[in-house]
Amino acid sequence: MRWIWIDKFLEFNSGKSAVSLKNVTLAEEHLHDHFPGFPVMPECLMIEAMAQTAGILCGEARNFEEKVILAKIRKAVFFHFVRPGDTIILHAEIESIAPEAASTVGKIMRGETLIAEISLMFSHIDNNISGLEFPEENFVFTDMFNSLLTGFVDEKSKTEQP
Repeated sequence: MRWIWIDKFLEFNSGKSAVSLKNVTLAEEHLHDHFPGFPVMPECLMIEAMAQTAGILCGEARNFEEKVILAKIRKAVFFHFVRPGDTIILHAEIESIAPEAASTVGKIMRGETLIAEISLMFSHIDNNISGLEFPEENFVFTDMFNSLLTGFVDEKSKTEQP
């Protein structure tokens, strides 16, 4: 099973930036255990949501030719809780990108409230220097991830039609 931690893209500027949305609901089972009586979205899952937003941005910037995986969390600072009923907006920007890796910076907002600042490093594992070989198929950018971006493009084209 693959967990997708973003619901849709709101903006996508190829090779530059992306903005995604995540609705947090009490229907998410992990919230029943984290914490009973005061459910909050775990910070590690917000980092994963940012990694998915920024990872798709990095993958698309190079036409999904590389398998992009999270290599390092350079910074993750949290300022507020996120609770069921909240909608968070994830802003990701490419800081640098090369054949071997990419660096991103981002922030998570709830309305005007800054929830977190997160900086991530991604590895393009097909271009790793260790000489390791990986399967040909792109096991990172599956149909599920691709549907997020396709859905954004489809919605955007509907609003741009005369």
